Amino acid sequence: MSTIAKTVVATGATSGIGFELVKQLLSQSQPYNFILGARNPEAAKGAYDELKYDVGRHKITILPLELNNLKTVKTFSQQTLGRVEKIDYLLLNAAIGATKRTSETGPYGSKWVEQYLVNHLSQHYLTHLLRPKLEESKTRIVVVSSGAIRQVTDPSTLDEEMQANIDKGHNIYGATKFIQLVGTQWWRRQLAGKCAVVAVSPGLIPNTGIMRGGDGKIPTQHPDAKSVPEGAQSVLAAFTRDDLPEDPEQMFLTSWGEWWPKDVYSLALDKELQEKWSPSLETIEKEEGIAS
Repeated sequence: MSTIAKTVVATGATSGIGFELVKQLLSQSQPYNFILGARNPEAAKGAYDELKYDVGRHKITILPLELNNLKTVKTFSQQTLGRVEKIDYLLLNAAIGATKRTSETGPYGSKWVEQYLVNHLSQHYLTHLLRPKLEESKTRIVVVSSGAIRQVTDPSTLDEEMQANIDKGHNIYGATKFIQLVGTQWWRRQLAGKCAVVAVSPGLIPNTGIMRGGDGKIPTQHPDAKSVPEGAQSVLAAFTRDDLPEDPEQMFLTSWGEWWPKDVYSLALDKELQEKWSPSLETIEKEEGIAS
């Protein structure tokens, strides 16, 4: 009797940790059906073809997706829903670090900086768009977070920091990942009893595409640095761990395999903050000029 394929919908899976994670799943006997979003689908397809995976067991579909352009997020969701009966896992892995400020507006006229659009808003919007299927499928949602969330000590400054028309003078990656975690906690509450929502840190990983567009670089000799395969294994653990803590707010899995104590990210547990940074589908489409 053949094993039923599990469906994985993923962002950020065409390079770095996401690519390595899919590569590791392709080595398993369990069949997988992957729906992957990519800025350059042809290049992504070429990279996966080079793996020479078992096409009789696994299927990979790569669809166009530009996370700094929310109109493509809607198209990606529509194309995804037309291809799947069930979504077993939703992996939200895409992220960018520092980008150079080039105009008074964000990408495609957005009021938001690109890091906020990519690291949070676009993937929050995607979750909205997929929500009925996620609830029906009882999907496990895995959000790749970062220890950089600890850089935020005063959430009241976040609104100004995310505005595209204000020159920051510093890297806001940690701030965008903090907002992402705030939104992840919001989704955990919204989907309680329907979907498991887990945040996970892969650790400090040099040699990924996270710093594209900026001048920053993670030093390979950093004492806490991990390899890309090690980072992927940390994320994969969030796919399978069934020992979720009794306290539902404690849903952050560390790269060393422990559930982080809530006091580490206590600021992200503020429900008013969660509401503020978790806009509705309708609000997002109105502000970003997306036809409903």
